[in-house]
Amino acid sequence: MKEEPSFTIKQTAEQTGITEDTIRYYEKIALLPRAERKDNGHRIYRREDIDTIRLIVCLKKTGMPLEEMRPFLTVSADADPAEYPELVERLRSHRTNIVNQIASLQQVVDFIDMKLEDGRYRQECSNEEPKFVSPVERSYFTVSAKEGKSPVSE
Repeated sequence: MKEEPSFTIKQTAEQTGITEDTIRYYEKIALLPRAERKDNGHRIYRREDIDTIRLIVCLKKTGMPLEEMRPFLTVSADADPAEYPELVERLRSHRTNIVNQIASLQQVVDFIDMKLEDGRYRQECSNEEPKFVSPVERSYFTVSAKEGKSPVSE
């Protein structure tokens, strides 16, 4: 029978992209189970531990607080989502929030791109849905050098 590979904390950190200190912290707050130890006291991690850390990293990138991750970490990777409707709904809600953040950030990126392209106009960065602004519409935001003000503000 083939023995499951194990990894040092350094190897685990390299594979997951987080620091050894962060791995220790996740163990300390019980986000990760305590690592097994070799006879010399060094931590040993298994593939399942690495997969769990990668899930934490992924959820963290979405802005999910560590405490909110706990229920997701208790579910087996091969579990049927239908068995956990409350977690599915929480994940859907979290996804919706992320999509809304992306749309808002895209509006800011579009605003910056327009500013870099034209350099001389005024536009509000509002909470409205992002929309395409044609060159003609953009001209509405151009400050008239002669008058020193935007045609929109007249």
